[in-house]
Amino acid sequence: MDTGGNSLPSAAPDGVKRKVCYFYDPEVGNYYYGQGHPMKPHRIRMTHALLAHYGLLQHMQVLKPFPARDRDLCRFHADDYVSFLRSITPETQQDQLRQLKRFNVGEDCPVFDGLYSFCQTYAGGSVGGAVKLNHNLCDIAVNWAGGLHHAKKCEASGFCYVNDIVLAILELLKVHERVLYVDIDIHHGDGVEEAFYTTDRVMTVSFHKFGDYFPGTGDVRDIGYSKGKYYSLNVPLDDGIDDESYHFLFKPLIGKVMEVFKPGAVVLQCGADSLSGDRLGCFNLSIKGHAECVKFMRSFNVPLLLLGGGGYTIRNVARCWCYETGVALGIEVDDKMPQHEYYEYFGPDYTLHVAPSNMENKNSHQVLEEIRCKLLDNLSKLQHAPSVQFQERVPDTELPEAEEEQNEADERWDPDSDMDVDEERKPLPGRVKREIVEAEPKESEGQKGSSGHARGFDTTIAENASGKVSLMRTPARKIECETHNALLFIDYSAHKILKGTCFY
Repeated sequence: MDTGGNSLPSAAPDGVKRKVCYFYDPEVGNYYYGQGHPMKPHRIRMTHALLAHYGLLQHMQVLKPFPARDRDLCRFHADDYVSFLRSITPETQQDQLRQLKRFNVGEDCPVFDGLYSFCQTYAGGSVGGAVKLNHNLCDIAVNWAGGLHHAKKCEASGFCYVNDIVLAILELLKVHERVLYVDIDIHHGDGVEEAFYTTDRVMTVSFHKFGDYFPGTGDVRDIGYSKGKYYSLNVPLDDGIDDESYHFLFKPLIGKVMEVFKPGAVVLQCGADSLSGDRLGCFNLSIKGHAECVKFMRSFNVPLLLLGGGGYTIRNVARCWCYETGVALGIEVDDKMPQHEYYEYFGPDYTLHVAPSNMENKNSHQVLEEIRCKLLDNLSKLQHAPSVQFQERVPDTELPEAEEEQNEADERWDPDSDMDVDEERKPLPGRVKREIVEAEPKESEGQKGSSGHARGFDTTIAENASGKVSLMRTPARKIECETHNALLFIDYSAHKILKGTCFY
């Protein structure tokens, strides 16, 4: 594939270009969490504008994601939770206060116009990317609207409603024996880790701020359970970590993971709240330092799904994901920003890169060395990549998406697909509240970290006499297996299993 421009040197032996599929829905920037909420889908539209004016779109296959259906979402999420997301509206929420509390919707995860359509859109892009990789139609798939890693099977969490990452990994597992998940968001990838905590087919690696910070999980001692023991790696970090310190851990750990686990596909969540100057974050990574993780994963020549995630200083989010799209393509984009509709967001310098701050790096070399040694020791206990026999494999999903600006109809569904149209689903009104483009407020003090952590109580599931599932508050944390029928209760403070069974 001829990409033109200046190619980035590749660490891969062949040094070839990668075929990239890019998922984008023009409506995604219209969804609006509400006044003052730090999560702004408008950042996806800003990213797309940069990609267009830097000329990167012409080097990728640009696809509009097919919205995920009820059945797709229920491959991980509970039926009643998906039904609730589908039906709730700002006008009806006052009549469903009990349901709002049950599913943790209302504060950090507000009800807004078009909520369910938003979930369908970002989840559809991630699952669509997995399908493209499964069919060898691209080397790298990109969905910057995805990466919402906190959502649980039965509840919203941390601005996330549907866990598109888990859905994409489940899709990849249809073809690949092993899938690696890597998370460079500043927050722990708790929802993904929980979903695959007891299986050796998915390894989760999360680099995150740890200690009095949302969601409060991700201790270095949390390593997985049963067949999944040592298949969860947590890298707890402190404020102010810079590029050099970050890659002191990232490269040797991920290099060893790739050597030992030998994944057939990789999912990289590129949350941009780990950048310097993020409205809710406290790390000090540069855009190039953040993108170095993408470049490193790209070098292994393994099918790669790139997803978005956090990021709350939206001008820097757009900068970062634009640059990382260039990295995926092997094109070094110019630092001087081209004129475009959001140009004024990037003043006064109007450049793609921003310098890190002079904040203190609280991560001492000694502590980083201890973490590195501990995790490398854990990896040494994995003698070889697990062998998986496929039996009664579910049908491959056929999910062809129409290219952006392609008007002719196409046949989207394979008759043998397990992602059939839900005939019983009632159509939703297509009302979307358009976000007013406004100047960003001044940096606030860790809203996500504080508010989320303050109500960071844990839930477990219990069945009542009628067999219905209800939620109860408990000091233990729920861990669920990939197949939905495994339930473990983990006391994170004691780092031990309280009870549980896995039927995976």
